[in-house]
Amino acid sequence: MRARPILNESLNERANHLWPFSFWCDHQRLSRRTRWYFGGLLGPKLPRDLRATLNLIFGACSMTMGISYIVKLQTLPALMLAAIVGTAVGHLVHLESGISGVARKLQGPVAALVKSDPSGDLSEDEWMDRYIAAVVLFCAFGTGIFGALQSGLTGDQSILVSKAILDFFTAAIFAADLGFMTPLIGVPQLVVLMALFLLAGYILPLTNETMMGDLRACGGILMLCTDLRICGIKSFPIANMLPAMVIIMPLSWLFTSFILPLLG
Repeated sequence: MRARPILNESLNERANHLWPFSFWCDHQRLSRRTRWYFGGLLGPKLPRDLRATLNLIFGACSMTMGISYIVKLQTLPALMLAAIVGTAVGHLVHLESGISGVARKLQGPVAALVKSDPSGDLSEDEWMDRYIAAVVLFCAFGTGIFGALQSGLTGDQSILVSKAILDFFTAAIFAADLGFMTPLIGVPQLVVLMALFLLAGYILPLTNETMMGDLRACGGILMLCTDLRICGIKSFPIANMLPAMVIIMPLSWLFTSFILPLLG
């Protein structure tokens, strides 16, 4: 409920509240370019077995983070329904194939611009699998979502700064394999985080701890599926699963407010 004063603040107060996030965006954009260009230049010079090992280690570390979010689950039926319905919606609107199509259209021009092989020593399918995994991780990563909401509500940048540090190494690892297409992920990432930041004062007053716990758990499942895909264990349709992150909180509220009391 602390968000209500933010809804009524003047434009000047809102601008003062916005500048830390703008500063973080500038810092994030500069560090993102540095790490992606560094990874894109260094990647072809690294042995492929080392790059494969780094991807596996990153996947294992990220799985651990995903599991730590899943244990915050509050309403299992809501999570299961969100995962099933959300994935079905993503499949029906061809979300993953749409992202793949855009990436393929941009792959050639970017490769010609920087005069490099667009997929390096990866096959086209392997490259696309990892690229979509990178898009999902950077744009729908739980730390970024909660960090943007917290920044928009309180002006506290601590979570976003922690994410920037983690992203520095993550982006370098991805860029070593994906090349100079990786910086383009920063465009949807900025759009998603800025939208969450600006809407935080409207979203958070409508939520409670149960809904936030279910949102974290849904993000944890998405992270776990993404990491299984990165490690080459199972190729989940992770982009098609993204709508689950949108519907999980309404479903959590519906179950806790109406359905579970009737059953209890």
